[in-house]
Amino acid sequence: MASVPLPLEAAPIAFGTDGWRGILGVDITLERLLRVAAAAAAELAHSAPAGLDSRTVIIGFDRRFLAPELGAAIAAAVRGVGLEPLLAQEPLPTPAVSWAVVERKALGGLVITASHNPAEWLGLKIKGHFGGSVEPEFTARVEKRLAAGGISVAEEGETECFDGWAEYLKGLRSKIDLKALSHGLEAMNIAVIVDPMHGSAAGGLPALLGNNVQEIRSNRDPLFGGNPPEPLAPYLSELITAVKQSTAAAKPAVGIVFDGDGDRIAAIDERGRYCSTQLLMPLFIDHLARARNLPGKVVKTVSGSDLMQLVAEDLGREVLEMPVGFKYIASEMLSSEVLVGGEESGGVGFGMHLPERDAPFAALLLLEALVEGGKPLGERLDQLQARCGGASFYDRLDLRLKDMASRRRLEQQLAEAPPAEVAGVAVKEYIRTDGLKLRLGLNHWLMLRFSGTEPLLRLYCEAPDPERVALVLKWAQQFAEA
Repeated sequence: MASVPLPLEAAPIAFGTDGWRGILGVDITLERLLRVAAAAAAELAHSAPAGLDSRTVIIGFDRRFLAPELGAAIAAAVRGVGLEPLLAQEPLPTPAVSWAVVERKALGGLVITASHNPAEWLGLKIKGHFGGSVEPEFTARVEKRLAAGGISVAEEGETECFDGWAEYLKGLRSKIDLKALSHGLEAMNIAVIVDPMHGSAAGGLPALLGNNVQEIRSNRDPLFGGNPPEPLAPYLSELITAVKQSTAAAKPAVGIVFDGDGDRIAAIDERGRYCSTQLLMPLFIDHLARARNLPGKVVKTVSGSDLMQLVAEDLGREVLEMPVGFKYIASEMLSSEVLVGGEESGGVGFGMHLPERDAPFAALLLLEALVEGGKPLGERLDQLQARCGGASFYDRLDLRLKDMASRRRLEQQLAEAPPAEVAGVAVKEYIRTDGLKLRLGLNHWLMLRFSGTEPLLRLYCEAPDPERVALVLKWAQQFAEA
């Protein structure tokens, strides 16, 4: 793994789209974690709804370096503000912590994790009593508590532990007919190969589906094999090879991959094609609305594929388009009836479950959809695309700009004089829900979106063929750099 120079000073404690993250030993230290955990726990108690008389805060952790030890340590911070910590006895996927919060009617949860970030990172996620990530207003109040300075002192003591895996798996069994699913997979003669990327979701699907599942890279490796534990195609060569080999041996396979803390999912179809949630979300919509006939609208982020909307509209479902970030989807799930909500980066939530991204649960629904359709993933997606609007292809490019001044100039140009055409195609519509999305046609758009704090520009593109995607992203890069 290539090393990068460490910053010489810690960044200010600030919460991003889902938690506080930073470099272990620089930004994330025990002293800082104790302060943040105490402030977060105190705010969970202060913000508890009327009638919730719990004093319990669930504590979970992933498989990163020192995550188990730091998870145990922050229990002292929770005790220090007069609350009762309940600690997972082993690494858990983040959605398992959310499940425990709801099942036990706890105040909320604290998870030591850096999700899909590189190995040198760590962080803290805060889960509300409802079983999902707290809203930005909540984390702003935590930051205010930190700025004011706390008077709490970490309190040593015995910490009660619980079997989070057993509770979570029991919950998943209550929502899926696993016996029928196993029989269906056997009847289809389909191989299921799971890659948890050395993360905390390892062992989950084999425990539920037994010999129907083969798992690779399931051991704990805090370096994650040298790549970030993010479910992206460049990091999945072992899974892609295993899927292709199985299919070549007359046993079509589906590959399923989870990120480091089990809240993001992607898949590999029987041909070895990488399938992000841009392709999986339409399948979830079709399966849950058509086959399961479950109620609710579809919520997608503005960077989501047009195919999501086309499939939803084909089934008569309302579609709501939100800014990028699962927090916007979760907010909608808490306030209205939602069938499924998802973002292009792998996070999917279901109204029948939790207002939370849950990759193992999504994997079970993916397999259920394949059994219901009687076809491997690639064929199933081809069929869906043919029915609802033709093929589409997608890619994303993160472009680091020269400096913040360059970023400001580009932001001003996009606001005042956005391009009238992109790579020879006229812009039909400008959408400013989040960043700037340039609509070029059906299944054809370019989106430019800046990072919240860095001179970083994210370029997203969907087009009818992969060559066009590459051409548009190259055009966008040249436009931005000019």
